[in-house]
Amino acid sequence: MISHPLPFFSSGLRLDADLHLPDDDGAGAPYPVVVPASGYQGLKVIHPERFARALTARGYAVIAFDYRGFGASEGERGRLVPQEWAEDLRSAVDRACADDLLDAGRVALLGWGMGGGVVVAEAAEDPRVRAVASVNCISDGTRSTRNMHEDSSWERLLHRVARDRGHRAVGGRSEITSPWDIVRLDLDDRTDGYVGEELYRAPGFGSGVSLESADMLLRFSPQAVAHRIAPRPLLVVHGAENGLHRPEEARALYDHAREPKRLRLIEGAGHTEWMFDEHPTFRELVEELDGFFTDAFAGAVPGVSTAPAGA
Repeated sequence: MISHPLPFFSSGLRLDADLHLPDDDGAGAPYPVVVPASGYQGLKVIHPERFARALTARGYAVIAFDYRGFGASEGERGRLVPQEWAEDLRSAVDRACADDLLDAGRVALLGWGMGGGVVVAEAAEDPRVRAVASVNCISDGTRSTRNMHEDSSWERLLHRVARDRGHRAVGGRSEITSPWDIVRLDLDDRTDGYVGEELYRAPGFGSGVSLESADMLLRFSPQAVAHRIAPRPLLVVHGAENGLHRPEEARALYDHAREPKRLRLIEGAGHTEWMFDEHPTFRELVEELDGFFTDAFAGAVPGVSTAPAGA
């Protein structure tokens, strides 16, 4: 894999990004491109680069980036708003379509966790995207967050979010809280263990999150726009034993989408404990993604975007 910096701007903010290319001396250019969207607290050095290592070996270019406010990207620290992430993802597509090494007619999105909803929200508004893969997604922010909580912690979170709206209106700032007050990792032992052992190795992971972020997450419902992806294909993959984002999130997204669409529940898999480069489940996922993207890109005219005039 050959990598080099590829920063771009979103809403006037400079986002830190890298372009990962196959190690083929340019023989495959212009390359089909996949843009991975991280999940909650995600950073480009975690799953986006993992997907890049796997997909560049199969001939894809991959743009891995940090959302605004994360990593070396500009933006307000602690602000984690999926609606704004969709704008960042659209800007990544803009950047992909402006690079001569990349094929503007073969652009796909790959979302993980919360990013699995973000790719749906972006593609629903962006006809340049030829295919969407959503892995272990959230489909509705209120439902998925509620399912992570006990009754008492849920009511406490709602109370804090409501109170924070008033504080923001008066003082202009939102309270920063632990990210795990919003996403309850401790109720999913497999995910909690993986996060503690693996994800905290990434500098900046686990940083505080504003209560305004929680407010915006509860308003985020990508399932409501999933039907707008058609006639482009949607692949929904989910761990059948996912205790963080329950399988009903995948089923709801699939049910709200139109054909062509595909749903696969991975038996025996939770949310993230299998995310290692050589894990058989991850390798099977990459195999499925490769087949899905290959079929979606079949017949595309190199260098020609599918966006209608004026889009």
